[in-house]
Amino acid sequence: MLVVDGLTCRFGAKAAVDDASFEVSPGGFVGVIGRSGAGKSTLLRTINRLATPSQGRILFDGLDVTALRGKELRQWRARSAMIFQQFNLVGRLDVLTNVLMGRLATMPAWRSLLQAWPEQDKALAMSALEQFDIASLAAQRADQLSGGQQQRVAIARALVQQPDIILADEPIASLDPRNTKIVMDALLRINKHFGITVLCNLHSLDLARSYCDRLIGMAAGRVVFDGAPSALTDQVARELYDLEANEAMGGMPVPASAGVPALGTAAAA
Repeated sequence: MLVVDGLTCRFGAKAAVDDASFEVSPGGFVGVIGRSGAGKSTLLRTINRLATPSQGRILFDGLDVTALRGKELRQWRARSAMIFQQFNLVGRLDVLTNVLMGRLATMPAWRSLLQAWPEQDKALAMSALEQFDIASLAAQRADQLSGGQQQRVAIARALVQQPDIILADEPIASLDPRNTKIVMDALLRINKHFGITVLCNLHSLDLARSYCDRLIGMAAGRVVFDGAPSALTDQVARELYDLEANEAMGGMPVPASAGVPALGTAAAA
């Protein structure tokens, strides 16, 4: 159970997240929605502790995340895997090594420096790549891949962390409609097949309604909506997005009724 209690994150006089409170049960696929600058990215980065809370608490299964330091903080970041909009891969390294980076928190420092990956970690990384149909790319440099392929590599890296929760920050913002579906299907498979909680920032309401079982709406850093996708009427959505409403409500619809794609069925991008 993730508990966000009165969470505020300020940068100078501006509160990017302002007194946010909500709970997320294990195994949920929760979409965080809102216009640009609403505080969505800062919320996820604060939960992961990449940003420092100004006040409030973050609890996970009774662990006070806001109080963590040093080794305990590194362990939390391994349990709460981040997926970024711009992939955050090391372009000059091959795909397999980029995925293995997700195992760094479990390794002694000397192994990390030498990149002396244990064989079981290599097997785990290859298994993750196979699940997203990109095992054949393991030896390629990451910067030679398409955007959709790079994001699947980033998701595989998150999966090998064996996290309790995945925090995906606009993971499809720079992708075309075809790769958008591939990446969202990959996140849905992780959620449904592995039972990993997913908290995902999305701008498109069509995507949020299709994939998420719950939506948290943010405006000016505050949580202003929290409920099922069916409860988010077009009128509420237009109030939430203001001038960006037409853009947000005009995203690509992807019917969820098709079911969860089987592991290893993602199309090549």
